[in-house]
Amino acid sequence: MKNNHLGMNDKMLEYGILKPYPNIFAFSTTRHGGVGEGTYATFNCTHYCGDRPENVSRNLEILGASLPKRPQVFVIPRQTHTTNVRVITDVPSPEELQDVDAVVTHLKDFCLCVSTADCVPVLIYDKVREVIAAVHAGWRGTVGRIVEKTIETMRSHYGSEGKDIVACIGPSISLESFEVGDEVYDAFAEAGFDMNRIAKRYEKWHLDLWEANRLQLLNQGVLPENMEVAGICTYQQHEDFFSARRLGIQSGRILSGIMLCHSEEL
Repeated sequence: MKNNHLGMNDKMLEYGILKPYPNIFAFSTTRHGGVGEGTYATFNCTHYCGDRPENVSRNLEILGASLPKRPQVFVIPRQTHTTNVRVITDVPSPEELQDVDAVVTHLKDFCLCVSTADCVPVLIYDKVREVIAAVHAGWRGTVGRIVEKTIETMRSHYGSEGKDIVACIGPSISLESFEVGDEVYDAFAEAGFDMNRIAKRYEKWHLDLWEANRLQLLNQGVLPENMEVAGICTYQQHEDFFSARRLGIQSGRILSGIMLCHSEEL
């Protein structure tokens, strides 16, 4: 399901498909409302992309104050385009978040986050077992089926079932804008993806990472009506959302997060 339920304020986009659940909040930040400058203007909340540390820290303070409840901790992994999934059972050290591209927890007030700037953020909520996950799915993570591996981790650790999961696919690069070389196309074909569903030939191949990740959710038993695709292309809407293809690698990142709270706190 595409963005029938999205709402956006100045600082963040919210996912309306989660509104019926009083103990959950999920978001993706915009470029607005912070203190950053240049290609980090203005609301970069990630330390791992070359921004001034004091600006990132200030932006995280602004973000925390803008959420319905201030998190105990923002869990922000140091992503390296792996398919590594980390289960969070306590406040993690930086070393525990190195080379991690998806995080899972049952802990309340822990805001699980991923950083993107064209890659796909996927936010996942098991509404029965009250487990959450945040996934960074670039093309390498997508071809490695990191979304499926994350749900398999939720299943093995907490007993999650696909039919109980609600998932949001956030702002990221669209098929129209994501031109790739033959080697990337071949990697998806060799990994068993339905290329008729996720690829289109223009002058070069273009890939639909939204659909590739949606298909992984379906493979894990997530119901179509329990998915929300933002349908926002970061490359095309780079004035509102960070895009590395537009701004270069030395630029800000969208922070997408999901947090469990006690229902009376939201």
